Amino acid sequence: MSYCSYQFSLSLLAFLPLVSAHGYVAQVAIDGTDYYGNLPNANPVPSIVRQINNVDPVKGANNSYLNCGQDAQLASLVANANPSSQLQFWWKGGDGSNWPHDIGPIMTYMAQCVNTTCDQYNSTNAEWFKIEETGLQPGDMVWYQQNIMDGGPSNVTLPPTLAPGQYLIRHEIIALHLATEMGGAEFYPSCTQVNIQGDQSGVAPASDEVTFPGGYSDDDPGIYDPTIFDTPVQYTFPGPPVVSFAAPVSNTSSPTSSNSSSTTTGTPVPSSTASSSGGGAQCQVTTAQAAFAVYPRQPRSVSRVMRRWWESLTSLS
Repeated sequence: MSYCSYQFSLSLLAFLPLVSAHGYVAQVAIDGTDYYGNLPNANPVPSIVRQINNVDPVKGANNSYLNCGQDAQLASLVANANPSSQLQFWWKGGDGSNWPHDIGPIMTYMAQCVNTTCDQYNSTNAEWFKIEETGLQPGDMVWYQQNIMDGGPSNVTLPPTLAPGQYLIRHEIIALHLATEMGGAEFYPSCTQVNIQGDQSGVAPASDEVTFPGGYSDDDPGIYDPTIFDTPVQYTFPGPPVVSFAAPVSNTSSPTSSNSSSTTTGTPVPSSTASSSGGGAQCQVTTAQAAFAVYPRQPRSVSRVMRRWWESLTSLS
């Protein structure tokens, strides 16, 4: 590469938003009721989403933050849900823009909060079972993650026979734009605290449960994937199989707008009702948090474009 090309490259890279390749769960909807997460590393308000301390991806399958995200802290609220409840997870870029990645799977796990309520539960040794996994759209060319980049939610249906109790829901995106190299995969896990009601009996067998870290290896197919940019994509999901009592398979990421999923009215500071340790409490959200949901910005893709642009420049050297 020539000196001028190198300088030009660095100049362009300098103008890229520093947090554009990172993100977090800003909002969760349960059967049409919205619950807002906290900005990473901000002063927390009551929430059902465990707050992370920054928007960077978790790197490495043995990283302790693979559990619930970067230094995730206990959330103060637990939301009621039911078997077959419809959940929507709204991901945002670190600067409030749309989610920036479009390559890789979306997976959802659950774990019981054993012997305590989820607002007090240390999930270090939680035993997680998978309730859904979503990869490629029909044709094996475009990932469903693209719909999240376009501003839509990730849609998840809870198992219809799930046993009652308090659970963590671990919703995860794995960004694979750097997965052609060992250790390149970017993990974005997020944990939400729920109380499942009813009298069902569906539980996961021990053979379907994993811990995090422990559920993945850096050389697993689907985490290290040298052919990820070959089309049509041939992809193998990492982790355990989806449990047999999971909800029927559906397209879990839809390109709907952020206002269409919720019964919350368009007030400057919306609120959602949730419980702390099962009791009643009112969850207030800040105007800044509401703005992320009410005023979605245009998506910004850097994953595939920047990688191929950089490869074309380095080939000139």
